[in-house]
Amino acid sequence: MKMPNGWRAVAAAIAPVALASAALMATSATASEGAPTPPPGCTGTPSQTWLNVVADGMKNGDGLLAVTLYADNPSKFLVKRGSLYVGRVNATAGTTRACIFVPKPGVYALALYHDENANQSFDRTGVGFPAEGFGFTNNPATLAGLPAFKSVRLNVPKAGLTTRIQMKYP
Repeated sequence: MKMPNGWRAVAAAIAPVALASAALMATSATASEGAPTPPPGCTGTPSQTWLNVVADGMKNGDGLLAVTLYADNPSKFLVKRGSLYVGRVNATAGTTRACIFVPKPGVYALALYHDENANQSFDRTGVGFPAEGFGFTNNPATLAGLPAFKSVRLNVPKAGLTTRIQMKYP
């Protein structure tokens, strides 16, 4: 179909405005839909990547749940000052939910403990056994002692991943 010359001029003038408007709308839609936001109360140094943690089997709602984040380095796992960060949230009987920022997508490990007396320390018995509930990513067996690092590694490819950890009590 052939347009009259006057209409061609109008269409040519409007086309760049329409394209720019469409591009702006697409950009704002992508920003609001594509970029997930962390839940309120997410602990750690804020970043674009976080991990939702669900601790099942919490004995009671006393104290805190400590969520310890470790880098992908077996020599630093469970050693004093070896963690990247320890986040703490109020404990809830049954299931406690937490969120922890991780530096960037990658491989990490988590160790949790139920700090029932809120002294910010993992309490042990006189012979060194755990006195408080604990758990690890991937829920490895712990009857023979601490889990091997390779059994607790967790790939965090993007923000918002959820991991469930079953708490164990002495």
